[in-house]
Amino acid sequence: MKLGLPATAFAGLLLAAAASHAAALSGGTALPVHLKYAGRASPAAPALRSSAALVLDTTHASVLYSRRSDIALPIASITKLMTALVVMDAAQPLDEQLEITPEDGRQRSRVVSRLAPGTTLSRGDLLHLALMSSENRAAHALGRNYPGGLVACVAAMNATSPPG
Repeated sequence: MKLGLPATAFAGLLLAAAASHAAALSGGTALPVHLKYAGRASPAAPALRSSAALVLDTTHASVLYSRRSDIALPIASITKLMTALVVMDAAQPLDEQLEITPEDGRQRSRVVSRLAPGTTLSRGDLLHLALMSSENRAAHALGRNYPGGLVACVAAMNATSPPG
């Protein structure tokens, strides 16, 4: 049986009302769940591959989501975070185009990268890739293009980090 759009929408409303009514009768509550989240234990649980996570609403200083937030774990990419910090402190234009060179891939031979030598991206895009995708070549290119080069970038990171 093929239904038109109005009949399909009406059938959906009836199903939603029936689910809500059944939940009210059983003393529970009905939560709308998108099909993408239907297989999860909780609709509030995001699909993350990380073993730990913490999402804060800084406006209201409240935790929106946490997973294993009570366990102290090392920061995975402190060098990339420090690179981003000193690059932002240098106030270089984020729209400046930087090229990935073969030198940016030499630091670790077994690391897989999606950035091939010759790729040109803005400094802002490289920052995003370094931080969000843990892209080593992006971080290296940012350091290489830091005022004074890679050596000055490392010195700025060391000067910024706390002693100890």
